[in-house]
Order: sequence, then C-alpha cells, then structure tokens
Amino acid sequence: MTSSDMDIDEGEGPSEFEGGAYWFRQGAKGAFCLPTLILMMAFVGFTSLAREVGLTLTEVLLMSLFMWALPSIVVLTGAMSAGAGLIPAAIAVALSAVRLMPMTVALMPVLRDEKRTKTWHMLIVSHFVAVTAWVFAMRNLPSMPRAARLPFFAGFGSTVHFVVLCSTALSYIVLPAVEGPIAAGLVLLTPIYFMFSMYQASRTSGDRAALILGLILGPVFYHFFPGADLLLTGFVGGTVAFAGWLFATRRAEL
Repeated sequence: MTSSDMDIDEGEGPSEFEGGAYWFRQGAKGAFCLPTLILMMAFVGFTSLAREVGLTLTEVLLMSLFMWALPSIVVLTGAMSAGAGLIPAAIAVALSAVRLMPMTVALMPVLRDEKRTKTWHMLIVSHFVAVTAWVFAMRNLPSMPRAARLPFFAGFGSTVHFVVLCSTALSYIVLPAVEGPIAAGLVLLTPIYFMFSMYQASRTSGDRAALILGLILGPVFYHFFPGADLLLTGFVGGTVAFAGWLFATRRAEL
C-alpha cells in the first residue's frame, strides 16, 4: 500500500482543528495491509516457540506489548530457554535492539513538525519503530503533508500493535503447536519482507550493493565469528558498499 492508494477523498480534507484525528484514522485504516498480515504470521510462529519454552499467555502478551520488536523477543525467549541470567539476557536483548536506533534517527526528522511536535509525542511514537512500521513509514510519509505525518504514523503503529496483540493471544489459545521448522520460518517472514522492501525502496546502487553484500558476508562471518557476525556483516558490507558507490560517483563526475 502506498499513500496514493489510501482512501482520502479530494476536496474533503480535514479542518485545522480536526486534522490530527483525521490523519490518525487514515493511519489506522492503512494498518490493514500485507505488512501487518506478515507480522501477524510471524508472531504466530513466535507463540509456538514460546509454548515450547513454557511461557504463559500473560508473559507472551507482556513481551509483545512492551518489547514489540520480534527479534528482541525471540532473543529473550532463547536466553530464557537456555537458562541465561538476567544480565546476559539484558545485554543480548540490548544488542539486538541497537539496530532500531539508526532506524529511529532516520524516521524522527520525517515525522517532526517543528510548529506542533512535542518531545513526548516523539517518545510515544518511537515505541512503534520496528521493521514493519519503519518500512511502511519511509515509503509513504515523505509524500504526505508535514502536519499529517505524526498522527498518521501514530494511528498506523498503534493499530498494528493492537491487531498483532489480539492475533497473538488468539493463536496462543486456539492454534495447536506448530512444528519447529515451520515456526522458525514464520518468524523469518518479517526480515525477509524487510529485505525485499528495502531493495525495492533503495535509491542508489550503493544501497542495493550493501544489501547484496550483507547476504553474501552474513553466512561467512557467522561461520568464522558467530558471536559478532551481525555487527561485522553490517560494518564491513556497509563500508565497502558506501566506498564503492562514492568512488563510482566521483569517477563519473570527472
């Protein structure tokens, strides 16, 4: 779904007073899309893994509510199943969540309206920054009016959050346990979607080269440096891709 697909009637725009509520509703409507369905299925896979670890429904919902990003939840679940202590588990989750920092830094200037945005507004919506919401926002928000972006993203993020929480609870109660490989495959749906969306939304050849190098270097670093594979893949692949793109760009300008 793109901003041009959204059901916004021309000539019936909201007034200054009701603009925020209007765009919040539009964001809530935009949440019913393919990315949300993919995320719901990924959380179905997580509920199966959580059952095997012995997590209760309350624990699953609290983790989903307060942590939200699925990779961090899976890391915490794995740490609990391995009997890791509180401090190692916290460090593992924090390292997993570090990837969200540059995503948040990139998104906040897009959302901010200098005339209206308050700090607490940004703190609230930053909770919804995860792969699905970030990709959707970066593809749709830049073409929207500045004043509409924050309420739209708040409506989108909160609705996705609520829908996924409901589907997670339902799948935990109703669905039988899913086979391990199938559950793992469902969990991987979100990063797969993220990868293809990022490739489609890439603006330069350097962006595409970074994604391709990540796919190549990831298994290599995992084999030789399993504890630091993700960090090395991002640093080396991103650096090489940027350096190559910068060299090619400057050479073309000569």
